[in-house]
Amino acid sequence: MAKADFYKVLDVPRNAPEADIKKAYRRLAMKFHPDRNPGDKSAEDKFKEAKEAYEVLSDANQRSLYDQHGHAGLDAARQGGGGRGAEAFGDIFGDVFGDIFGSARRGGRSQAYRGADLRYDIELDLAEAVFGRTTEIDLTKLVECELCHGSGAAKGSNPVQCETCHGSGQVRVSQGFFTMQQTCPHCRGVGRIVRNPCDACLGQGRVRKHKKLSVKIPPGVDTGDRVRLGGEGEAGRNGGPPGDLYVEIHVRDHEIFEREGPHLSCEVPVAFVVAALGGNVDVPTLEGEVSLKVPAETQSGRVFRLRGKGIKPARGGEQGDLFCRVAVETPVKLSAEQRELLQQFDASLRHDGTRHAPRQKSFLDGVKSFFSGKDS
Repeated sequence: MAKADFYKVLDVPRNAPEADIKKAYRRLAMKFHPDRNPGDKSAEDKFKEAKEAYEVLSDANQRSLYDQHGHAGLDAARQGGGGRGAEAFGDIFGDVFGDIFGSARRGGRSQAYRGADLRYDIELDLAEAVFGRTTEIDLTKLVECELCHGSGAAKGSNPVQCETCHGSGQVRVSQGFFTMQQTCPHCRGVGRIVRNPCDACLGQGRVRKHKKLSVKIPPGVDTGDRVRLGGEGEAGRNGGPPGDLYVEIHVRDHEIFEREGPHLSCEVPVAFVVAALGGNVDVPTLEGEVSLKVPAETQSGRVFRLRGKGIKPARGGEQGDLFCRVAVETPVKLSAEQRELLQQFDASLRHDGTRHAPRQKSFLDGVKSFFSGKDS
């Protein structure tokens, strides 16, 4: 089981002075001492935990080691038994952090560093995202210097081994009883020194260059998806591999369709007469118009589902659907004759009561029920 943070065990901040640490330990020792909690295994464990925390944090050297490397640093030092153990501890962390930070090659050879990854944002129309496209992008990035081929040295010369770290890129620094490995301050971890720098890159081995790239956008991408172009990031250093380029997709809003994953939705205006009597309405899809059959007595807000008329996802899966939401359109700009006809039509509807408007009846009944309940 992982050990708890010693500062949390004693309930003190990381910058607590020694006096506060001692005070906190005494308080916990009084509370959880086995003599005051006979037979209580939990209290005994907390007492031991507090005692170990105090022993480490009250010792300047151990506290410094714990602050830098936590429990792993203490364990490595204890296993080494001092002397060589401290040196071994430095080797352990040199190996671990050397691999993580910079992908360094050790063993006396110069260190190689992978180039940085780059990100490029691109905007697409909905159709471009659905069907895919090939596009060109412009970017400026660090590339290997063509004059020195990345060495950083002028023509006819070569970098020389760093005299401080002897090419390893690391130096040992003593801290009390312990010896730590750190990046060489002279060569900055490279392991080599350029005495005669290249005129083009000024010894850096890399130069900034404008470049055009062709990017193939696969069909079905959505906002947040990324297209990876391997090796198109910034050039590495000291022979290290280049990074990658990630093209991040942003899909613009569409004037008709709304997208939710593989599905599309749109609002379909339906004429008043068609909604009442039924009929066919032309509906746009990504592949052209289709005819949607609208049954008689269709109300606003009703949704029709057209299966397979959505989007095929880029990562695979079934094609989505298109959801058509009906919006019954009220006639506008009526002539005098049309107004008269509508008034006659309305009178005929009123003659039959509310049976032609079921939603209106339920709404009015709800209003009456609300106010009658309020009065009571």
